[in-house]
Amino acid sequence: MTHSEQVSEQTSAPPAGPASRREWAWTRLETPIGPLLLAATREGLVQVAFHADERTTRRALTRLEQLFGGPPLPDTPHLATATAELNAYFSGDLRSFTVPLDWSLSSGFNARVLHALASDVPYGSVVGYQDLADRVGEPGAARAVGAAMGSNPLPVVVPCHRVVASDGGIGGFGGGLETKRLLLALEGVLPAPLF
Repeated sequence: MTHSEQVSEQTSAPPAGPASRREWAWTRLETPIGPLLLAATREGLVQVAFHADERTTRRALTRLEQLFGGPPLPDTPHLATATAELNAYFSGDLRSFTVPLDWSLSSGFNARVLHALASDVPYGSVVGYQDLADRVGEPGAARAVGAAMGSNPLPVVVPCHRVVASDGGIGGFGGGLETKRLLLALEGVLPAPLF
């Protein structure tokens, strides 16, 4: 075997590591509701994480490295778009996100509910858990809708803060009730907090 045959054989072998290696990048964004971790792939924004202190960030990045088969890149095309749009949203200048979304961290019923939420519940409005269950053709699944909201990998952009209890309460929220109140106040659904 010649040297060129050896090189050819080596370069045609599958790369070491997971076959599902995906390019991704992340940043941390300071917002009025605290720091958010944003992660994006070549397909779109893939994760938004609340309360992105050092510990939360480290945990999220470890999980993403495992899911995507390797460490992050310095940037992806959609990360800058997501950052700019979230800044505009928090300053009151954006009501509808256009950044492409990578839905790969959600599947099944949860994905159906989150897609319906993203497409059917606009800025400044709210929907009940039961109503959202009805919209996806699962009328007995109000509690499962709550679980889907808790699994949302893209909060704020996929607005799980707009899902409220049928009794008029604001319901639960993975980012904390105060964060939910602030987001609903920003959108004009609730009065602004007095503090």
